[in-house]
Amino acid sequence: MSTIVTRAGKGSALSYTEVDNNFTNLNTDKYQSGGALGTPASATLTNATGLPIATGVSGLGTNVATALAVNIGSSGAPVVNGGVLGTPSSGTLTNCTVDGTNPIGYRDLPAVGTKTSSYTLAVGDVGKYVQVGASGSITIPDATFAEGDIIAIANNTSSGVTITCSITTAYIAGTDTDKASVTLATRGLATVVFLSGTVCIISGNVS
Repeated sequence: MSTIVTRAGKGSALSYTEVDNNFTNLNTDKYQSGGALGTPASATLTNATGLPIATGVSGLGTNVATALAVNIGSSGAPVVNGGVLGTPSSGTLTNCTVDGTNPIGYRDLPAVGTKTSSYTLAVGDVGKYVQVGASGSITIPDATFAEGDIIAIANNTSSGVTITCSITTAYIAGTDTDKASVTLATRGLATVVFLSGTVCIISGNVS
């Protein structure tokens, strides 16, 4: 075990050199179990009181802030590379992505609600499904949605439901004819995929 100079042993405040040598000695011997670094009496190291040291941490040299793999965030939670580890015990998780770009989506298909009159699809319906009840109908508006937006439509009636295509161009999947309107069959499902704000493709039980 290398010699560790302490203030108590020396009888006076440690110099910068002694503090640095202490870290070098610790680096040589490595940490064998968790511990806490106290705040030096005289050094540029700050906010170190009670800093937890993980088992097996090594590589501590003169630049402790760079060498440490575990930091303490403003909330007191352990962080690595700026990200808080673990899942909060409460609150809403926001701004999380699956690949650094695309946000984490729904694990089910949320319902917009049952429409029993004429209903125009809205941006808030993206990623959800609209159920059409008796006397209901659907309108797909123009210049409203963006590429990649998807909305599902469910016809929960005993007759066909009219989907009016006010959008500039609407195709039934597998065809090349622009449709002004389509009919969603009884108990049928349709998925509207937007290629842009003015073009969509409708798949499912439509004609």
